[in-house]
Amino acid sequence: MSYRDKIVTRAQLRELVPALRRDGGAIVFTNGCFDLLHIGHVRYLYEASRLGDALVVGVNNDLSTQRLKGPSRPLVPEGERAEMLAALTFVAYVSVFEEDTPDELIRIIRPDVHVKGGDYSPEDLPEAPLVRSLGGRIVIAPLVNGRSTTVTIARVLERHSSWLRQSEDEGE
Repeated sequence: MSYRDKIVTRAQLRELVPALRRDGGAIVFTNGCFDLLHIGHVRYLYEASRLGDALVVGVNNDLSTQRLKGPSRPLVPEGERAEMLAALTFVAYVSVFEEDTPDELIRIIRPDVHVKGGDYSPEDLPEAPLVRSLGGRIVIAPLVNGRSTTVTIARVLERHSSWLRQSEDEGE
């Protein structure tokens, strides 16, 4: 199977979930924008994958990412973000969703474990009551200090503006 085959629709997930649960398999679910995939994402996703037998990742589509992150985001289109996540060997499936929260995917998957990054707390997680009502538990993964999309964008802008100033000075 190609890693691109791991990018699935909701309808496909409905068919795949029973096979993932066969023999008592535990499904782990997480979601996010994953705009500018970085080492913090990779470490968080890897740790999430170790909490069960199959990791399913929900990815906000471009419009919901824009609603959540602002008009200048996403920087990377949803199809490319999904493809990069699917290329990670420890990710079982990736599904793009259009809502701001992954409630519909959670209802389909009924995850045993729902993982979010350390910038959340279980009390602030909008989908936590739904996950718990379906018998799942919430796990908050630790952050990798200094590694976030926002920090990366700020670093690029800072270095780029410094580079532009230097280039302008040299050109005078």
